[in-house]
Amino acid sequence: MESCLSPLTDVATPVLVGFSGGLDSTVLLHLLADSPAARTHGLRAVHVHHGLQPAADAWAAHCQRVCEQWQVPLQVVRVQVDVAAGEGLEAAARRARHAAFAGLLQAGERLALAHHRDDQAETFLLRALRGSGVEGLAAMREHRQFGAGQLWRPLLHTPRAALEAHARRHGLHWIEDPSNGDEAFDRNFLRNAVMPLLATRWPDAAAVFARSAALAGEAAALLQAQDERWLHACRAGDGDGDGDDGDALSVAALSALPEPACARVLRLWVRQCGLPPLPGNGVARIQHDLLGAGHDRQAEFRWQQARIVRWRDRLHAVAGLRGWPPGWQADWDGRAPLALPDGGMLALQGAPGFDAPLQVRQREGGERIQLPGRGHSHLLKHRLQASAIPPWLRPHLPLLCDGTQVLAAGDRILAAPLHDWLQARGAQLRWQAPDGAN
Repeated sequence: MESCLSPLTDVATPVLVGFSGGLDSTVLLHLLADSPAARTHGLRAVHVHHGLQPAADAWAAHCQRVCEQWQVPLQVVRVQVDVAAGEGLEAAARRARHAAFAGLLQAGERLALAHHRDDQAETFLLRALRGSGVEGLAAMREHRQFGAGQLWRPLLHTPRAALEAHARRHGLHWIEDPSNGDEAFDRNFLRNAVMPLLATRWPDAAAVFARSAALAGEAAALLQAQDERWLHACRAGDGDGDGDDGDALSVAALSALPEPACARVLRLWVRQCGLPPLPGNGVARIQHDLLGAGHDRQAEFRWQQARIVRWRDRLHAVAGLRGWPPGWQADWDGRAPLALPDGGMLALQGAPGFDAPLQVRQREGGERIQLPGRGHSHLLKHRLQASAIPPWLRPHLPLLCDGTQVLAAGDRILAAPLHDWLQARGAQLRWQAPDGAN
């Protein structure tokens, strides 16, 4: 093993280094600071101050001294770690740290983190012990999109022993975090107890695990490409052409896939829709309760603040929607857009305002509306049921009223008086649904 690493020359963009002050990030920053290419394109560092250790202030001061010595601009960011979120201290600290990184990363910049081959092996084992599939076993990627730029792990194929040899050869000083010896944390237990034991029998265990992670990554990339093709087919299948399907999936197309393929498509779709990952029983529940539901049944699966609904033989992903306060209403003259309590918006376009203020409220039930060209009124409920408006969206449609007379339900259903008024002025009513509604 070489005792000294070469400066990193694969630098063609600005780099932001995550600098904890520990051995790994100290070596990474040293390698980049010695790289003319890194300095030419722009090199800076960030230290995240978690405030979890009594010596946290001293660690930040150490990082500041190192960066001043190496002439690398450093920003110290203090974060609050939400230990009450129920995900564990390690995960909560990582979430806070990554949020800080994402907030600082600029467009076209790379965030350089000092994960190495031993870290990769530990991650592979942790994922395997959690029963992860091939994507999870792929562990950490050397490059991936992150925030406004990219995340870059240039040391991912380098063993930790090489980093330590480099640090000692160059007389580097680093911080030893006392929590690294606490084997109550899973990663520390693997690092301090399991990996050394495995190495007594299989000296190359860490390298082999890292190699398995790389092979899993290659397999995951191939599967991802196939999953994208399946997902595209399921989005296109059996569309009714009314333009309201959005990102919905065809029940028939999903059901025609082999069960493992269907499961992968569902997970990919949920991820692309920005919903929380499906729980362990989520795929099975969707396949049984939604894909197997009758044609006329509006089945759904809920988890966290999200749900998947079967409607008109398609699956629709719905994020958590904010409700309206009971009894909410507002007078509106149409001169400026009206913000609705669920995050939606109502606006009048093409006219300076209504002739007199109107009222905006939520449906209460029993409302009637007279449509253009009709001599009698209809129950609004029946018109909504006959429309292409999804059931989960109907409670969020704002009613525009003149006293007890309903003039509009959002911009989807207009009463004859408002329709004629708008047409005479070349104006339009526009309703923006709350985020996650479609």
